[in-house]
Order: sequence, then C-alpha cells, then structure tokens
Amino acid sequence: MKNKKLVSLLVVAALAVFLSTYRLDLYITKPGGAYELAPLVQVEGGDEDDEGSLSLMTVSMLTATPTLYVYAKFQDGYKILPPEQVRSPHESDEEYNIRQLKLMSDSQINALQTAFEKAGKPYEISNAGVFVMNVLEGGAADGILSPGDRIISIDGKKFTTMDEFVGYLTGQKDGQQVELVFERNDRDITETAKLAPLPTEPERIGLGISFVEDKKISTTPEVEIDSEKIGGPSAGLMFTLEILNQLLDEDITKGYDVAGTGTMENGGKVGRIGGIDQKVIAADNDGVEIFFAPDDEAAHGAESNYALAKKTAEKIGTDMKVVPVKTVDDALAYLEELDPK
Repeated sequence: MKNKKLVSLLVVAALAVFLSTYRLDLYITKPGGAYELAPLVQVEGGDEDDEGSLSLMTVSMLTATPTLYVYAKFQDGYKILPPEQVRSPHESDEEYNIRQLKLMSDSQINALQTAFEKAGKPYEISNAGVFVMNVLEGGAADGILSPGDRIISIDGKKFTTMDEFVGYLTGQKDGQQVELVFERNDRDITETAKLAPLPTEPERIGLGISFVEDKKISTTPEVEIDSEKIGGPSAGLMFTLEILNQLLDEDITKGYDVAGTGTMENGGKVGRIGGIDQKVIAADNDGVEIFFAPDDEAAHGAESNYALAKKTAEKIGTDMKVVPVKTVDDALAYLEELDPK
C-alpha cells in the first residue's frame, strides 16, 4: 500500500513538473513595470534636482508552459501569442532578442537627436557599418557571421549607405570570395566568405543575412544611457523627454510622476507601439499620475493607441490622466500648462 502511495506521489510530482516547465510554441505577455529614466540617463553637467519623474513602460514576455497557458486564460492583461506574432520568419529567440536590443539602441539615437535639436545643442550622426540582424542557415555567412555582428568593410571597402552595400554584393558572382572585417564583442575579426545563392531567394547572390544600417551619435554635452536588457523602440518618446529635462534648467515634470510610450521618429513624431493596454495597467500599478499615449492614425480601421489606452484606463478605473500625443511638442505643451505640484 505504501509503495502504491509513493508511486502515486511520484506520478503527481512528475506531472506537476511537466505542466510547469514544458515549453509550448507560444508566448505569454503581461503588464511589466515602470522604469524611472533618471538613473538610466546621465547628461554630462545636466540638471539633476528635479522633483518629479519620467519613466518608460515595459511589457513582460514569457515562453508559455501548460500551467502558465491556463493561468493566462483567466487573467486580465495577459495575452497568448503565437510565434509568428512575435518573431520574424527564420528568426530564433536569440535573434529576436538581438533585434529588440537594436531597436532600443536606434530609439535612443532618435531620442538624442530630437532632444538636442529642441535644446539647440550640437550633435553629429555618423555611419558605423552594417548591423547583422540574423544569419540564414545554409547561406554564405552561416558559421562566419552571427546576429549582433557589425560589418565594418568588405574587400577593404566601407559603405555609407545600404544601397552601396547591396550594390557591391549584387555585382559579385556565385562562388566569389570576399574578405569580411566585422566587429564582435568590441573585437575586430577578419574572415573570408564565399558568396552563394540566398537560401530564401536562389536567384540572388549574397551573404545570406538580414541587416540594418548602424549609426552612432556624438553630442555636446555627452550623454550616457544604460538601458540594461530592455528591448524594443517604444521608449523613444520618454527617452527624449528625460534627455531634454536634464539639458534644461527647469523641471519639465512640474513634480509629477510621468510615464508613457511611443517611438520617436523624424521631426519629433510619436509612433505607434504594441501592448499599450498592458502598459496602462502597469503604469497604474506603479502609481503613475500622467501617461502619454501615441495618438496615431491606425490603418485598416484598427483602434489607435490612445483610444485603446483610454478604454483600458476606464475599464480599470484609474485616476491616472491618459494624454494623447502626436509629437514630442504635444507632450511638452501639456507639461508646460501644468500647475506645479
């Protein structure tokens, strides 16, 4: 009898472990948290005596297990997503994470450029090479390049635009050897690759990578940003406001706890992001008083970020003020009109 009970306990324990650890091909997203930006952004000689705060918002993402899947079904603010809604085709989890960190890096460059233009401070943007997003299995660069590498030159040639980079490779033949110089973990590496048909487009010859232009920005005064492991472009607006707040003498928050979301695009335009409803819930949980939401023009009849943010705020009954913004100037104008707290 004791042996039967022991076997039953072992079966139950094994089942519990399976249900809580087996990875499904699904993702769970949920409200994350507010990250105050002042500790993450350091402007040399910048204003640091502000009483309010500016925070970016995050959404947490987990790989689904059977237990988590069932739990998410009954929790407000949780979403179950198939992999095609998270990762691009042919993209691994590692490549997805690298892409998100690259998007965060690019959003910081846009934020710096916009903030320094608003403050009338000097800056300079330069080309830093070609950033490798992913490497196709069976392609010419498979086993040579890795996601996150920065291609500095090919055959001694540096490229200032993506058109130049693509144009050079397009002019080569199948089997042509090229010398690659690329940066990995702050170290320059030189390798030879033999060009081949692309696995996804056999009629084209190339390295078999997806890539984006990599840029750097230098500013006066200098700015250091430590975004840890936070990925994605959605903090662009809030980075812009924090940088500007440190560049200027006054406290643009007027003493309020301010958060928000939205990409920062050319000309100070605030762009649409995902998970706005989850970020509203997270902001309310963290006691945020003012929340900036992109007032975008959604395509194909979809709901705008602001409309969904407002609906979510009403649903959870928050006292937090949700403010629509189309540009960074809209956010600055709203803060300008606030009475100091």
